[in-house]
Amino acid sequence: MAKRHLAVFPGSFDPITFGHLDVIARGRRLFDELVVAVGRNPGKDPLFSVEERVEMAETLVRELVKQRPGDAPVSVRAFGGLTVDFAKSIGAAALLRGVRNLSDLQYEVQQAVTNREVADLETAFVVAGQSFAYTSSSLIRQITAMGNDLSALNSMVPPLVAEKLREKKAQGHPVLLRLTADPVVEG
Repeated sequence: MAKRHLAVFPGSFDPITFGHLDVIARGRRLFDELVVAVGRNPGKDPLFSVEERVEMAETLVRELVKQRPGDAPVSVRAFGGLTVDFAKSIGAAALLRGVRNLSDLQYEVQQAVTNREVADLETAFVVAGQSFAYTSSSLIRQITAMGNDLSALNSMVPPLVAEKLREKKAQGHPVLLRLTADPVVEG
């Protein structure tokens, strides 16, 4: 009997973007099953709680699955600790990563080699579509914090996420307030 190939697409998804959804859609065609693993990046203050990020991802993944019902199933799970430990605990064959540019590739290859050496876990890369090459969750948080007109978000995130970002801005979320307080350095 053939082994099922389960992949984990890990990230903080703070917030989830059209680029993330593109990676999920393509990962569904490459693997038998995909788990979107919502984790915490210890180097960043999250704008959304883990529960909020999981809820948004679940809603958007459900919509994605409806569009292409024949592709691999996808689930969304929160996790803590090391990505490789989580992946191994659920029997993953690989990690799925999206690469937007050469800087991403350099970092991701270093991580992939480490994950293979330390945990015997392979990494599969998909290259971001051209329209997602310069979109990042960090950029989206900055636009939300500093922008007066948030319509620019419409090309980067689904409407559900744009609405949640507007709510966070209206509430004066501390992460957004810190971004507006930090000096902007122009190069």
